[in-house]
Amino acid sequence: MVNAKKLLRDRGICVVIPTYNNAGTIADVVRRTLAQCQDVIVVCDGCTDVTLDVLHGVEGITIVAYDKNAGKGTALKRGFRKAVEMGFAYAITLDADGQHFPEDIPCLLRANQQHPGALIVGQRKELDKAERSGGSKFANAFSNFWFAVQTWHYLPDTQSGYRLYPLKNSQSSFLNPHFSFFLSRYEAEVALLVFSAWRGVKIVSVPVNVWYPSPEERVSHFRPIRDFSRIFVLNTVLCVLAVIYGLPLAIWRGLMTFLRTTYALLFFLLTTIFIAKPLAMLYRIIYRDIEERRMAIHRLLWRYARFVTLRHGIPGVRFSCANPHGEDFHEPAIIICNHQSSLDLITMLIHTPKLVVLTKDWVWNNPLYGSIIRGAEFYPVSEGMETLLPKLRSLIDRGYSIVVYPEGTRALDCTIGRFHQGAFHLAQQFGVDILPIVSYGTGRVLPKGAKFILGWPVRIEIDRRISPEEMHSFGETPRAQASAMRRYYEDRYLTISNRIEQEF
Repeated sequence: MVNAKKLLRDRGICVVIPTYNNAGTIADVVRRTLAQCQDVIVVCDGCTDVTLDVLHGVEGITIVAYDKNAGKGTALKRGFRKAVEMGFAYAITLDADGQHFPEDIPCLLRANQQHPGALIVGQRKELDKAERSGGSKFANAFSNFWFAVQTWHYLPDTQSGYRLYPLKNSQSSFLNPHFSFFLSRYEAEVALLVFSAWRGVKIVSVPVNVWYPSPEERVSHFRPIRDFSRIFVLNTVLCVLAVIYGLPLAIWRGLMTFLRTTYALLFFLLTTIFIAKPLAMLYRIIYRDIEERRMAIHRLLWRYARFVTLRHGIPGVRFSCANPHGEDFHEPAIIICNHQSSLDLITMLIHTPKLVVLTKDWVWNNPLYGSIIRGAEFYPVSEGMETLLPKLRSLIDRGYSIVVYPEGTRALDCTIGRFHQGAFHLAQQFGVDILPIVSYGTGRVLPKGAKFILGWPVRIEIDRRISPEEMHSFGETPRAQASAMRRYYEDRYLTISNRIEQEF
């Protein structure tokens, strides 16, 4: 189990707590937050009580303080700027009055892992049952309604201040000084949701706990007449901007996604029909020697895959590959890779012509390219191990490496699934190395069941070979080795995703 504090830091996540005259609660809130996250920034928004003195008595926090109260929006803005200066990619915000539970920080962390780059909003549980003022209830319903009108998306709790912000997405709007007039006080949080939605930032709700003190204990800085007036003016402006700014942006994003997908599909179809298939047929005529013909088809697949990924590419998708150990694929091996998308095959073929992939039936029998991969001696896993063993042994003897996806299927959320033992059984039978390759991003570009290609980086990392003798340290049996290797992949995938997903 990865330590949550370490994971928050590895993903570049800090906590920002704005406070204004919360001397009675701030110390408890900060200490409970430090128990969950070691990087805490507290913004003292012109406090006139002893809040700042209390904060100086708490070790391990970063304090941003200034003399004149400027509002929650300004406090958040200054806290975010400090977080960016300190190198953080995300900031969790929670209130200083104790209504938010710092113990729910892991909920926002999990949501960030599932939806990197998204703005996560903590939806307060049983909000309708909480003892709140009529103005508070009206403000939340009012805000939810206008958010739906302005963004065409429904969010159940737009006024929750318990959030996780992707700073590298939101800073271009919220940290922009041109928005200071609208984004200085309570209305700032709603406005930021709207601006983020317009810019295509995904907004996700997760349930969080909430506590409201009794009315006589409650500290509120909400000024009904003045603040409702600001909210009214803001919503009027946002409705106008929704038509002249938000809607055109949404149409443009949808059009670009459609064009990217159409382009990639047409490119694949046309190059397969008019280049790959004719060449494969030509090779059958040119090469009388079967082995030479097969190698020509392998080189064709290799060049095609490299052209699509490393050179030509898919619009909006950046491919990169790391080979820190200088793997040259000269010696045959059982290559294993995590399975994320139907794009995994083409990203595997870029490494060397001397690869054979065990595929699913629908791939092997595909009417468009099935004849090509059959000519390259790819085999369906449905043939069963007894039938496949002699064929695969022949390939190994001829210097080919066998690619196996141990998961067998792919998860919708890109998590590493259970590894089957077949690949490790093959390595044991043939006495060859296991070569781990870790794939990231293909499941984001084309998620399971998706119809459109999304812009996202794809990263392939080739790890060090593991000899048959070393594999015994993973376990004595193929089943034990599969289980241990899955844990290895979980750690490697986590490291890669933590690094890359800080850029969104």
